[in-house]
Amino acid sequence: MKSTGVTIADVAREAGVSPMTVSRALREPERVSAKALKQIAAVVDRLGYQPDPYAQALAAGRTNVIAVIIPSVTNNVFADVMRGIYAIIEGTRWQVQLGNSRYSAELEEAVTRTFLRQRPAGMIVTGIDQTAVTRQLLADAPCRLVQIMELGDTPIDMMVGFSHREAAQAATQHLLDTGYKRPGFMAARIDPRTQRRRLGFEDIAVQSGVYDPSRVVTTLEPSTVTLGGRLMAQMLEQSPDTDAVLCNNDDLALGALFECQRRGIAVPNHIGICGFNDLEMMAAAYPTVTSVKTYREEMGRQASTMLLQTLNDDEPATPVVDLGFDIITRESTTRTMDSQ
Repeated sequence: MKSTGVTIADVAREAGVSPMTVSRALREPERVSAKALKQIAAVVDRLGYQPDPYAQALAAGRTNVIAVIIPSVTNNVFADVMRGIYAIIEGTRWQVQLGNSRYSAELEEAVTRTFLRQRPAGMIVTGIDQTAVTRQLLADAPCRLVQIMELGDTPIDMMVGFSHREAAQAATQHLLDTGYKRPGFMAARIDPRTQRRRLGFEDIAVQSGVYDPSRVVTTLEPSTVTLGGRLMAQMLEQSPDTDAVLCNNDDLALGALFECQRRGIAVPNHIGICGFNDLEMMAAAYPTVTSVKTYREEMGRQASTMLLQTLNDDEPATPVVDLGFDIITRESTTRTMDSQ
């Protein structure tokens, strides 16, 4: 929008330079003399001129927008990712524009189309499970792209994440190594990342000879602490001898802990509980809860850094970054010797 109808021609006339010089001063100030920059800046300030971002996009072939598509704006996991993105992009010439796909492949495609019509300078998108149409749109996009939150064999451009399947494998092995013999798995909102975590659990449970389908409890409902309690109750009804549970996220883990406490089931001596993501509440719970630590804020930082590098005509050292994960062992899986 142009404030008070002032045009670039008005600025040029008042500053005694050509419109091209004004345009260059606004877009590439390093190519304009210090004297001309000072004149133009004074006129811009006096007239209240504001460049039209859409006109700039037509001239430059892109806006100054970094488009970010995430599946949730209320999930703490993605709040952490966004904190990392803003930490790098704030204070630069680029602006973040956020799109929420709400875990819908169709909505993700629509949001992608909307962003591409706006000619973003770059894009950050969640995951590797786009529809064929969305994937092609992203592959054909006239800007650089970073996929975040996980890893895959065929990145569209750049990628930052970790293996959800390997993380769940490590967490399940941790339960077995701690002495639990009948582990279960519970999950909500079965998105592709959740499915890979379930596969990781099943990999180790089957390999170790402890897999029992009655100890796998899932729902399409969105995760909440209350839901975690309900799923824990369902698991105990289906398989009363369950002695450990890997939860798809920390909300469910906290709910599972509360349900065990309501039933007078001792955690960790009778049932061990492991969450996923390692949100702050895992260290604040009583007992404290073991969880898979994922580096979400660093994911946002790394993705933004890589994207800004390409916008400065500099390629990152590697286009695919594996940030890994860690099992943070706490009281909820630390059994006493006499309970094993």
